[in-house]
Amino acid sequence: MSTRHVLNAERRTLHGHFSRDLPPVLTIDPGDTVRFQCLDVGWGLEPHNGIDGNRREFPGRDPVLDDGHALTGPVFIRGAKPGNTLVVRVDAIEVGQWGTTMAGGWHNAWNDRLGISEEGIFHVWTFNHEAQTARNQHGQTVTLRPFMGIYGMPPAEPGVHSTVPPRATGGNIDCKELVVGSTLYLPVAVEGGLFSTGDGHAVQGDGEICVTAIECPMDRVDLTFDLLDDMPLTTPIANTPAGWVTLGFHEDLNEAMVIALEAMLALIQRLHGLSRLDALALASLTVDFRITQVVNEVRGVHAVLPHGAIR
Repeated sequence: MSTRHVLNAERRTLHGHFSRDLPPVLTIDPGDTVRFQCLDVGWGLEPHNGIDGNRREFPGRDPVLDDGHALTGPVFIRGAKPGNTLVVRVDAIEVGQWGTTMAGGWHNAWNDRLGISEEGIFHVWTFNHEAQTARNQHGQTVTLRPFMGIYGMPPAEPGVHSTVPPRATGGNIDCKELVVGSTLYLPVAVEGGLFSTGDGHAVQGDGEICVTAIECPMDRVDLTFDLLDDMPLTTPIANTPAGWVTLGFHEDLNEAMVIALEAMLALIQRLHGLSRLDALALASLTVDFRITQVVNEVRGVHAVLPHGAIR
């Protein structure tokens, strides 16, 4: 019988890195559901003021181990071992009360390329949960479409791994299609998987071109976990309301596209019993390739096969 668990955002559950050596804060069985509470990406305890970065943040952060995104976890799934596939079903997501979009104002390769590293702005958003909209301090309104930027597990290699670049085992995927109703499939690299989530987004466009979405805390993220031992993967894939999605990550956008393509061809072959060449011909007619993000050290490309496109 499945069990429901709760992980609140507190000192014992919060961390800002991935590592196979990070002790789990919860152990579950396949079929169990976990309700996560998550801080925003910057460990904030209150909204930004719209002027600068000064605000209350979660105290006592370790400068190395808590340097990245605020993640809640990790969760140990009994029976998970390298070579398995972790199944993550997104059952519910509820945004908090506020969010922030930051554009420019700090140095990284992307901001430097755009010439916006020296001066930045803050858009501070308040949410109308009933209407599912967000409104900023300038009066602009956008529609909410919440998802978690990070669903992931550590790689097999020991040590501390940054939360910034996504990997084969997930992480900072930043794919806007991973909304409620999606099921994400991730290759397991370490015993127990050690799954964490964080980086809540109230809404984001493909590309995430100013480095941030509407970054927000999440009051509730309900995820149900399972394991497969007959679906080997080398990169994440997902079954979403928009269709089947395969993801590719690489420093080179062309290579990221090829990774997503190879995963999509394998998926079409599996779903429809086709040869690789037949899958390629049909993919050229039915599959869209989109730039997931370009701002997380590696580029992301996701391929989308709409439901019913191949019958």
